[in-house]
Amino acid sequence: MAFHRFLGLLILMTPIMFVQVVARQFDVGGKDGWVLKPTEDYDHWAQRNRFQVNDTLHFKYNKGSDSVVVVKKEDFDSCNINNPIQKMDGGDSTFQLSNSGLFYFISGNLDNCKNGQKLIVLVMAARQPIPRAALPPQKIPATSLTSPAPTPTDNSGSGRVGVSVGIVLMFTGFVGLV
Repeated sequence: MAFHRFLGLLILMTPIMFVQVVARQFDVGGKDGWVLKPTEDYDHWAQRNRFQVNDTLHFKYNKGSDSVVVVKKEDFDSCNINNPIQKMDGGDSTFQLSNSGLFYFISGNLDNCKNGQKLIVLVMAARQPIPRAALPPQKIPATSLTSPAPTPTDNSGSGRVGVSVGIVLMFTGFVGLV
């Protein structure tokens, strides 16, 4: 009996326990890696994924013949590899998405970049709960207050309260435990 109650409480608490999101690693280009003509177009790949702050992008490419260059939008558009924010050229590189917004990646091989080896990643904004202190106090005018509803006169023990408790117990896993 105690085990069933514990199990019911565990079911209730499960959503609370998984609130913290774990950062994920994305393999850019899937099994193909960072190449000129991946099986799945980089734009399509980026659009079907949801990137969060602290996720990482894993780039796998041929060291010596290619690299990954993180650039500004204007350098992305023109394939300008001469003004990098960051350059990765080890053949197996990981880039952490440290903040929300757009990140622009191009191939360090100018010909590959001009032929479409580019990637734009949109990192979703991290949602922060609003602290209660930041919310303005709520003022409720006394004229809008109403008296509480009268208590039911039915003393038989049946009625809406019993049905509501039954429904709550059913959805929380406590059915059969009471």
